[in-house]
Amino acid sequence: METAQLILMRHGESVYNQQNLFTGWTDVDLSNKGVKEAKESAMLLKNAGISPDICFTSWLKRAIHTAQIVLKEIEWEHIDVLKSYKLNERHYGAWQGRNKSEVLKEYGQEKFLAIRRGYDTPPPPLDINDPRVPWNEKKYQNIEHNLLPLSESLKDTKKRVLEYYNDVITPYLKENKKVFISAHGNSLRALVMYLENISKEDIGKLEIPTGEVIVYDFNRELEILNKHVLRS
Repeated sequence: METAQLILMRHGESVYNQQNLFTGWTDVDLSNKGVKEAKESAMLLKNAGISPDICFTSWLKRAIHTAQIVLKEIEWEHIDVLKSYKLNERHYGAWQGRNKSEVLKEYGQEKFLAIRRGYDTPPPPLDINDPRVPWNEKKYQNIEHNLLPLSESLKDTKKRVLEYYNDVITPYLKENKKVFISAHGNSLRALVMYLENISKEDIGKLEIPTGEVIVYDFNRELEILNKHVLRS
């Protein structure tokens, strides 16, 4: 009997990852290395014989393009791809576009890690008049302003990710579908935190590298039967 399967993949390296910059909702594309990572991860899926029934991704092109590359490489482009801003990366507020090393030097290691790897603490928010606020982007203009963040903690990110996961993605898993999600370091950390019941004290230790693929097999009650990370 087939079981539900959830395939999580962090997008390949982005140009901001390459430059050691905080990205958040900044809509940057994959680097050349990121394209290569996406193709390599696709081969891992192909070699594992995994053919998803449906794909989900965010509204950010580094995740969208990763999904497109993967589906092309595994010759499985016919499936539906559903997109939601609720799968976007954590919003890094005023830190977006800033060099991580410079921010660390400015804030000190304790404060820096509390924000970057902690659960409850958001970075400084964007000013309401900052041109980078989400509702200034055309793709977010039909969403109520109060639903769009100016910065987020991991806790905030987890709330919107789980809303979408439980409302939209879980019904496919209940039908024993193979669900592929191409998303981001923190939106996936938030989901893994929920799936594996990781405490807020321990979540700081979890890092999901660019291009990594995590596969969960579920029983009928959507309890995890197996977890494996695909590696070359």
